[in-house]
Amino acid sequence: MNQSFLTNLISLVVIVAGYVSPYYPETLKAIGFFAFSGAITNWLAIHMLFEKVPFLYGSGIIPARFQEFKASIKALMMEQFFTVANIEQFIEREEAQGGRVLNLEPLLNAVDYDKVYEGLVASIMNSSFGGMLLMMGGEEALQPLKQPFTDKMRLTLEEMAESDRFKQALRQGLNAHRIGEDLTGKIEAVIDNRLAELTPKMVKDMVQGIIKRHLGWLVVWGGVFGGVLGAVFGFA
Repeated sequence: MNQSFLTNLISLVVIVAGYVSPYYPETLKAIGFFAFSGAITNWLAIHMLFEKVPFLYGSGIIPARFQEFKASIKALMMEQFFTVANIEQFIEREEAQGGRVLNLEPLLNAVDYDKVYEGLVASIMNSSFGGMLLMMGGEEALQPLKQPFTDKMRLTLEEMAESDRFKQALRQGLNAHRIGEDLTGKIEAVIDNRLAELTPKMVKDMVQGIIKRHLGWLVVWGGVFGGVLGAVFGFA
C-alpha cells in the first residue's frame, strides 16, 4: 500500500463519513472532496508522465520523447564527466602522485633477456676478444655470467623507467591531451552503442524507477492541501 493509494483511500473515507456523520457533515464532505480532488489530480499528472492516456494531450511524455532523453543522458556524460580536460587532468594527476597510469612493467616483462645476453656473447665472440675466449673454453666460459647479467639488465631498465628524467621524457612523448581525446572518442562510442540499445520502455522504466516513488509525495501533499482548503470552505 503506497502513499498515493493511502491518501486517496483516506479522502474517500472522509467523504463517506460526511454522508453518515451527524456532526459537521457538509464540512467533512468538503474536506473529503477537496482532498480527493487534489490527490487524484496529482496522481493523474504523475501517471501521465509515464503512460499515454487517450484524449489527454501531452500524456506519456517520457516514452514519447525518449530520443531527447537519450541525447540528454549522452550530453550529461560527455559534457560533465568524460571531457578531454577532465581525462587529461586525471592522467597528469595520477602520474604526479605515482599512480603509474603509464605502467611500464608489462613492457619490461616482455623483454627477452636471454636474447639480449646471446647478442652480447655474439658481439664478444666476433670481437678481438673472441680468439682469446676460444682458448679459455669459448661461449661456455661466459655461461656463469648469464644469470647475473640478465638480473642486472632488468634492474637497470627498471631504475631507468622509474627515473624522473625518463618519466618527463615519456610524458612529453605521450601527449596527455592526445590520449584524452582518444579516450573520449572511445568512451563516446561505447555510450552511443549502449544508448542505441535503449527502447522507449527501457527509458520509461529507468526514469520511473528513479523518481516515481518520490513523486508519490505530490499525491499526499495534494490531498493535505486540498483537505485544508476544504476545511476552510466548510467553515466559511
